[in-house]
Amino acid sequence: MRDDPGVTSESTTDLAGELAAVIGTVIRLLRRRVPTEVGPGSLAALATLHRGGPMRLGDLAAREGVSPPTLTRMIAALEDAGYVRRRPDDHDRRAVVVSITGGGTALVRQAQTARAEVLRARLAALTEAQREALVAALPALEALADDGF
Repeated sequence: MRDDPGVTSESTTDLAGELAAVIGTVIRLLRRRVPTEVGPGSLAALATLHRGGPMRLGDLAAREGVSPPTLTRMIAALEDAGYVRRRPDDHDRRAVVVSITGGGTALVRQAQTARAEVLRARLAALTEAQREALVAALPALEALADDGF
């Protein structure tokens, strides 16, 4: 963006603020319209395990941006509900590896499907030009979402 003479630091800041507000609003809309059996943080941790496979508790805490004690409490509740399984790490018996169960996978897929349905209905109410603009923006949004950024 810095090489583009039409993009200033001020316009980037404005865009960042507007984008953060809109993304936050869409997330809250989806949370309201698609309630789940677990809280948003727990669902996010399950989705990370679904995408990334089994991982150490510390690595999952870092990915989710929560403290290890908070994640340990979330995982305990998810384990009690049958959504995750814990086991000692094969390489370091002091560490714990957590993996998603079939029930956890089903919960994540249900939430993703239901959220897509909500978005599908919202997209249908947009103009063709608005939908085309969203399609054009998808590569940039995917780049923003890339954790390796």
